[in-house]
Formats: sequence, C-alpha cells, structure tokens
Amino acid sequence: MSLLLDVVLTGGGYLVGSIATAILVARALGLGDPRLSGSGNPGATNILRIGGRKAALLTLLGDLIKGVVPIVIARLLGLEDWALAAVALATFLGHLYPVFFGFRGGKGVATALGILLALLPVLGLSVLGLWILVFAVTRVSSMAALLAAIGAVPIVFAVSPETSMRVLIMVLVPLILWRHRSNIRRLLDGSESPFKKR
Repeated sequence: MSLLLDVVLTGGGYLVGSIATAILVARALGLGDPRLSGSGNPGATNILRIGGRKAALLTLLGDLIKGVVPIVIARLLGLEDWALAAVALATFLGHLYPVFFGFRGGKGVATALGILLALLPVLGLSVLGLWILVFAVTRVSSMAALLAAIGAVPIVFAVSPETSMRVLIMVLVPLILWRHRSNIRRLLDGSESPFKKR
C-alpha cells in the first residue's frame, strides 16, 4: 500500500505540475497563448510583458501554489525522504513538460520555489532572498533566476543533511539551467533586456 501511495502521489504531482497557469490566465484575460507572444515562455515574466502586473501576479501565485500543494498533501499522508523527492521532481517535470499542453511548459522557477518552500522553508526563503537581491541590483529576471538556482546547491548542503533533498536539488538545478539556455546565450552576448523601473 505504501508503494502504491507513493506512485499515486508522484503521478498526481506530475498532473498538478502540468496545470499551465500562464496559459490559463492568458486565456481568461484574452491575451492569447503566451507561448506565441513575447519570449514564448509560459511563465510570470513573459505574462508581465504581454499582460501586465495583475496577470503576472496570478501566474506567479498559481505556479507557486502548484509547487506547494503536492508536497503538503504527500507530507500529510506520511511520505518521507525519497518518496517526497519523487513527488517534488514529478511536479517540477509536469511544469516543464505539461501533459495537458503538448508538453510545452515553462522554465520552472516559480514552481521550484513553491516546492522548496514546502519541503525546506529555510532553503526556499534563502533562494527567494537571493533572487530578490540579484534582481534588485541587475533588474534582469533570468540572471536572478540562474544565480538563485546555482545558489541553492551550497545552501541545501548547509541546511539539510538528507541525501534525498541534496540529490533533488542537484537534479532540479541543471534542469533550470537547461531551460534557461537561450537566456544564458543572451546574457553572454549582452542582449538580455532588463526590466525598466516604473
């Protein structure tokens, strides 16, 4: 029964992760498919560009919540360590490759943050603080995301003795970097655009 519960919750995490908040928000507000506008990424940053702050906030909250909910449910039902890590990874992969939207998802930053806040609040808050600091200095969302993701590696080794959590971070971070590969190219050639203060 325990193994069956682990499998069901892992599959459930993937399905929850597959709920593409940006696409649903864009449809509800008549913005069209965000994968066909702006940067083409169905995430809060692109929604901010094409739909404004309200749409971006809704997208951000939705992506955060869908990272939190599967972990909270799994914890309440008694999953531990590696099973929790499996649910977390499945939820993240659902965001990146959503079954409901042709496996074309976002870059995973907000959903990963929700996962971390639910799994290891100290790690999640530390990563969030690092993102805010980098963004405040550079005004470049992708750079903030990349440095916060990289920073999660030493932080998890400092705050968690659990091998499962460390391995999870070591898997999530390369996936985030891979999904940001176009941003990395633009950062290197100086063409990545910062947000302008309003």
